[in-house]
Amino acid sequence: MIKLQDIKDARERISKWTHTTPVFSSQTFNMISNNSVFLKAENLQKSGSFKFRGAMNFLLSLNDEDLKHGVVTGSSGNHGQALACAGKIVGTKVTVVVPEDVSAAKLSAMEGYDAKIERCGRTSTERLKKAYEISQQTGAIFVPPFDHPWIMAGQGTIGLELVEQLGDFDAVLVPCGGCGLISGISVAVKETLKDVKVYGVEPEQSNSTYLSFKAGHLVELKNINTIADGLRTAMPGRLTFPIVQKYVDDILLVSEEEIKKAVVFLLERMKLLVEPSGAVTVAALLFGKFPLKSKKVIAILSGGNVDLFAISEWIKEAKQGG
Repeated sequence: MIKLQDIKDARERISKWTHTTPVFSSQTFNMISNNSVFLKAENLQKSGSFKFRGAMNFLLSLNDEDLKHGVVTGSSGNHGQALACAGKIVGTKVTVVVPEDVSAAKLSAMEGYDAKIERCGRTSTERLKKAYEISQQTGAIFVPPFDHPWIMAGQGTIGLELVEQLGDFDAVLVPCGGCGLISGISVAVKETLKDVKVYGVEPEQSNSTYLSFKAGHLVELKNINTIADGLRTAMPGRLTFPIVQKYVDDILLVSEEEIKKAVVFLLERMKLLVEPSGAVTVAALLFGKFPLKSKKVIAILSGGNVDLFAISEWIKEAKQGG
């Protein structure tokens, strides 16, 4: 289990390369949600998502001999994109195993960072198994997308920034997939601030963290079908889940339609391009899933690597729906 000092060490290690991302607010959003909301814009992070923090921390924690062998991972896009970007910076070869239906935008970005691409299945279980096999065959270092202390500590640097930027606050909402992000952030904020609440947010159609949290043990999904491709995780990590159990207060669920409307809201009202996985926290606030009122709340916008054709269709749907 990672500690606050691990996150502080990670920040020292990666600060030269990462952006301190801005925080935005909106009076309209505050009125709709009945809270004072601040949006942490990790969609503006290098490589387009929070994943760059963990990927960079992992690579900078390896020795030169390890880096000579290259690295390999399985990813629906953002982790692979971040690792490819980080790999280019440190000078190591990167292979990414992606799902068959990988987002065109994310695939193009990974290839733009010179990553070698392998396709395998549609679930995180399938692509991570394939990535591990490649690691065994080639000697490349396997880089987990979420279930590793170096990854969690890197993502937790967001929590340190939140405290510095906003001081004390009542709650933070974090997208949940494999739980690398929420585990890192929850350790950072709960070990720093008193009485802060941490809520995870998941799509209803990819709710492995919700089911695991309620059951008290890991639950693996067999069928996943959500537009939030970064949250298509069969189950939380074996290392991340105990942290979720210790620090997270609850997991909230949002529908596919609510996610689409949140993406459109962010683009139209706040001029922020946010992918579905990053907009689930806003969906929870817009549609009454968040249980508290009149609180100072932070919503993490975890990424902005969105398919522009898809978002144009969602805008049309929103207009037709009134």
